[in-house]
Amino acid sequence: MPAATACPFCAIVTGDIAAEVVWRDATVVAFLDRSPLFAGHVLVVPTVHVVTLPELDDVGAYFERVRRLAAVMPGALDAQGTFVAINNVVSQSVAHLHTHVVPRTKGDGLRGFFWPRRKYAPGEAAAVARRLREALTD
Repeated sequence: MPAATACPFCAIVTGDIAAEVVWRDATVVAFLDRSPLFAGHVLVVPTVHVVTLPELDDVGAYFERVRRLAAVMPGALDAQGTFVAINNVVSQSVAHLHTHVVPRTKGDGLRGFFWPRRKYAPGEAAAVARRLREALTD
């Protein structure tokens, strides 16, 4: 599939590009967004290259992984809840299906769809990814 050869998310799935992976199995790879809304902002991508949700054959297995991450994230990161979102084509920065799972806390400043991005401090991404990995394997 030609589109997959240049896809950065496919390269993360194959391990050709490094990422802070919090979950990996035959269905998905979940990793920290490199420009998160908040620490712990995760992208869940299917291991098969599809661009949009309508192209994904096994939606149930995919969303079971998204659901599991959304369930453990508040406890792992001292958050009150999560925000889960998918863009299909419009505002999709990488042409590979990905679901954002973002930790939320009341008063965190996230309003509407104008989201301030941040960078991780040195060592912060590894520590946050470790907390999520530990929560997912409990």
